Amino acid sequence: MDRPDETTTRAVESCRDALPPSVDGGRVVFGFDGYIDRVREVVSERQSADEFDRVPTLAAFADRVNASVEAESSLSFEWIQEGVRTGGHVSHLARAFGEMGFDPAIVGCLGDPPEEPFVDEFGAFPLETLGSPGYTDAVEFSDGKLMLTEIGVQIRLDWAQLESQVGVDRLSELVDGTELFGMGYWSEMPELPDVARGIREELWPTLSNPPETLLLDPGDLRKREPDVVSEGVAQVSALDDVVDVVVSANRYETRYLAQLAGTEEETFERESRAAFDHLGVTRFVGHGIDGAYLVDDEGVERVGVPRTDDPVLTTSSGDHFNAGLALGHVLGLGRAESLVVGNAVAGYFVRNGTPPTYEDVRTFVEQYLDYFDDA
Repeated sequence: MDRPDETTTRAVESCRDALPPSVDGGRVVFGFDGYIDRVREVVSERQSADEFDRVPTLAAFADRVNASVEAESSLSFEWIQEGVRTGGHVSHLARAFGEMGFDPAIVGCLGDPPEEPFVDEFGAFPLETLGSPGYTDAVEFSDGKLMLTEIGVQIRLDWAQLESQVGVDRLSELVDGTELFGMGYWSEMPELPDVARGIREELWPTLSNPPETLLLDPGDLRKREPDVVSEGVAQVSALDDVVDVVVSANRYETRYLAQLAGTEEETFERESRAAFDHLGVTRFVGHGIDGAYLVDDEGVERVGVPRTDDPVLTTSSGDHFNAGLALGHVLGLGRAESLVVGNAVAGYFVRNGTPPTYEDVRTFVEQYLDYFDDA
């Protein structure tokens, strides 16, 4: 792999100096989804009841599907379940922040009453449920993932339901005085713009000490009608009038947002600029496997990503990038330094399959440039 460029090197060196030795923690709150993920692998060839080879890559999986289509033949796969875990924005972000020493609260679709996987993992934290969770079969490959999802109550979730299920008073109690408010995914919540309106008009005026940053993960908005997404942008932009909204999207989510702005396929940087201009928020961050871009009124920052050819887990790597990005904002780091921390948290996660402690984050940042030699 090529050595990191000078911009990345400077950002990492600056981040090493800026990261405090430890964190005091603090309260954070995340809403409004909730998933139970069944982690799976697809069998390629089976030697015995206990031994098999898996389909190694998403590309290899696609080749088999395409070959079957060309042959006008049906196709079957055997898959195995490697585990069950809680998923979605609320679970991944709360898990990561809890591991780093913070006190997360969850307002999400956890079941009625909250289902056992959520209680087992997050029962020590404040939990408010909005109804039934979604279920995802997350099929892992070395170069990506295939996620088959059954969306729960969040597909109908709007501000009126939030009010009836949790109430503004309880939401105010959870959000007031927090370090950060995270919200996702817009793609799974068609009424998220209405929720954004309610947060701005009805929740924020009740807060005496509101968080400075609201992190919004749009998810894959290709699932929604373009006109519906475009109509919702105004509410997301208006929310930025009361709190600094940071929108974080992966490479292809960024491209779609850029296309809504009238920008066809361009470089990642130009698409990130177009998405920022279109959304009208404080910051837009586009993150990919080779680099991450942050765009705001000051311009564009880019930090390269040290890739690995042997990931342990790729599902939710984007959520873990968001956790690191959010940590950078909570710690008041600079623009490029926040990208380094986002890449560090994601980088640790894909190599180890678990979120890092804060000390693990510091260690990864110390070794960040060396990882470019490992792939």
